[in-house]
Amino acid sequence: MPPFVLGFVLSKIPGVGQPLCAALCARKLSALMYTPLATLVPNPDDLLALTVEEVAGVLLTHLNSYGSNSGNDIVQRDQINQHNFFNGLDHRPEYPDRQTEGNRVLMEAWSWLQGESFLVRDANQPGDWFFLSRRARQLQSRDAFNAYRKASLFPKGQLHELIAAKVYPAFLRGEYDTAVFQAFREIEIVVRQAGEFDADLVGRDLMKEAFRPANPNKPGMAGLLTDTTLPIAEQEGMMFLFMGAIGLYKNPQSHRNVPTEPIDAAEVIVFASHLLRMVDRLRPPATK
Repeated sequence: MPPFVLGFVLSKIPGVGQPLCAALCARKLSALMYTPLATLVPNPDDLLALTVEEVAGVLLTHLNSYGSNSGNDIVQRDQINQHNFFNGLDHRPEYPDRQTEGNRVLMEAWSWLQGESFLVRDANQPGDWFFLSRRARQLQSRDAFNAYRKASLFPKGQLHELIAAKVYPAFLRGEYDTAVFQAFREIEIVVRQAGEFDADLVGRDLMKEAFRPANPNKPGMAGLLTDTTLPIAEQEGMMFLFMGAIGLYKNPQSHRNVPTEPIDAAEVIVFASHLLRMVDRLRPPATK
């Protein structure tokens, strides 16, 4: 008899029907949510080619799909048994020709998830019982997990407020070249506003004018954002730093120097955040 028919019949039994029906429906719903590993990554060669972090995203999505009870000895009362999980893959392989190799990369991923506090060993239970952390429960899909990984490359709270508001969303979408360009465009905008420069003064020329070193022989010739308390060599260094950064990264027509990997892009964006804080410190009080 189909489960939903049996559930309807049981629901008509006074006293016990409704609890039994609820349990059966919960079991049925859990089964509908379940996502096999081979559905997430059908080709075993593709699974073996993934990095440990990428396999961790696959494994976490799979484990989340079990729900609170799997109806077997793998997941019970929101807890996952590691031994039973891998033993189940041995007896019911999802990648029959490559299961041993697949299990090894999945074990690596399990270890990574445990090290990152996505999987937590239950100290109140004997054996290999784990539970998914609160953070792990929030990441129900591979896309959500990948977004979390990107966001964790640098904490949003430590970025300059302009970077956090205008650049961070593009980075999370994987638009790394756009995010880098936007970060250095914000530097140009803030420098122009801080020094009250004309709109047609842009790029390296703007940075050269804003951070022009002081000239002992010509008082008053220092740029409006120049830190005149520094030695002349360091003033020149700061000017070249801003000129080089803008010349290297803020150029929408050239992608030779724009990072295309998340870690590289994150490093460049953090650098842009640091430059913005330097401008905040150096800008005249009237423009703050």
